[in-house]
Amino acid sequence: MTQLRFDGRTAIVTGAGGNPSLGRAHALLLGARGANVVVNDIGELPSALGYPGVASAEAVAEEIRAAGGNAVADSHSVANDDGGAAIVEAAMRAFGSIDILVNNAGICPVVSFEEMTPADFRYTLDVNLMGTVHTCRAAWPHMKRQRYGRIVNISSGSMTGLAWQTAYAAAKGAIYSFTRALASEGLEFGIKANTVVPGAITRMVYAAQEADSAFIAETKDVMVPEIVSPAVAFLAHESVPFTGECIESMGGSVKRFYLARSPGFQDSDMTIETLAERWPEIMADTAAGISSHDEADPRQWSPKPYRQIRP
Repeated sequence: MTQLRFDGRTAIVTGAGGNPSLGRAHALLLGARGANVVVNDIGELPSALGYPGVASAEAVAEEIRAAGGNAVADSHSVANDDGGAAIVEAAMRAFGSIDILVNNAGICPVVSFEEMTPADFRYTLDVNLMGTVHTCRAAWPHMKRQRYGRIVNISSGSMTGLAWQTAYAAAKGAIYSFTRALASEGLEFGIKANTVVPGAITRMVYAAQEADSAFIAETKDVMVPEIVSPAVAFLAHESVPFTGECIESMGGSVKRFYLARSPGFQDSDMTIETLAERWPEIMADTAAGISSHDEADPRQWSPKPYRQIRP
């Protein structure tokens, strides 16, 4: 089988300075396969949200260079528009292009909904969701102009509803939908956008678990970050045959993650009682219809031009 490589391509991987971390694993793999890599990390994690220690984008960039690859470090935050623009500018300045964007940066405060302050909720959205938006907005004009781009946004299984992660789940669910919409807009420009739901024992997991966690003890040798990265790299490759999809990758298991709807029923004389009586038909998941990305193909509809309304 021919080795899939990224020679001549430039990749940005956000949140890639930690060790162990998924971002670091993604950056190392892309660098080993020939990509020029911008390793982004702010260099520290907000202790107020339960993250100890620091991260080093430069340390990971040096790992790539020591292995014979090309890499530069960047320490801007994705949490604001200026930071997202600066990260993309770092790629343009160092390598003259931006072909691949892996939005991995994120935080995951584990706290009950009633205990989470509105400020912490907003900041979680700013980093996870808006951080993804900011970097995509900055990279989009470059990718559109060159009529080529690969965007891999990182979501989470938490988006299905995990207790004590309301803000994180909300952000990751939004990333899933955002990526599908982005994929639709990118079709005519050669830009493909897909999502990965990863699972690995990383510093984020260690920070959320007790020191004697049975979960970590049982999974740390199986759910390693490096085994997730091939899925990310495949979605970042020029040969990826699809867009708007979500791939789950953890512990060597790879699956498609998608929305579906049950067959349900049709009744033009709908009443509350009808719903109560026929509820099992609504909930039946036999022959469920998959929500296909093809439904969102912009070539099938003609939206009105967007005009910003200013006061």
